[in-house]
Amino acid sequence: MILPIYTYGQPVLRKVAEDITADYPDLDKFIRDMYETLADSEGIGLAAPQVGKAIRVVVIDLDVLSEDYPEYKGFKRTFINPHIIEVDDSEMETLEEGCLSLPGLHEKVSRPKRIHVKYQDADFTEHDEWVDGYLARVMQHEFDHLEGKVFTDRITPLRKQLIKGKLKALLQGRVKCGYRVKVAPHK
Repeated sequence: MILPIYTYGQPVLRKVAEDITADYPDLDKFIRDMYETLADSEGIGLAAPQVGKAIRVVVIDLDVLSEDYPEYKGFKRTFINPHIIEVDDSEMETLEEGCLSLPGLHEKVSRPKRIHVKYQDADFTEHDEWVDGYLARVMQHEFDHLEGKVFTDRITPLRKQLIKGKLKALLQGRVKCGYRVKVAPHK
């Protein structure tokens, strides 16, 4: 089932997500729904808060990038209870990012090229690894959602000032995109 994506201003996007256990109700179905929603919205990553649940679940599908990044051919992975343990900020990289929860916005974000993560896969098998390259960026972006952050929190104050109008439009529910959304409640 395709779930609506919660847009900027939805309170769930600012909550710190909670770890879950293997007996979380209907987890397999929820993960399938997240992948279906991700494919429908043509994204590469989706965190549970983006579909209204403040739990630590992320799905990433980089197969769509395999023409430019052959190493990601067939890459489709579920991350349960992920946490960034450490960042190697000796090498930073600035690239443009977008987000399904902030449709129409793209900004340059600087992130470490290498991170140390711990997580469980869909079978709740523990993983503890260093990740680098483009996957590290995508993981940082998605895992930020689990900490109540969005990518615009990581841009310069000047850039944030320059996109203030676009953020305000999102807060007012003025959203144009090709997938189902649940806009922020109007105040």
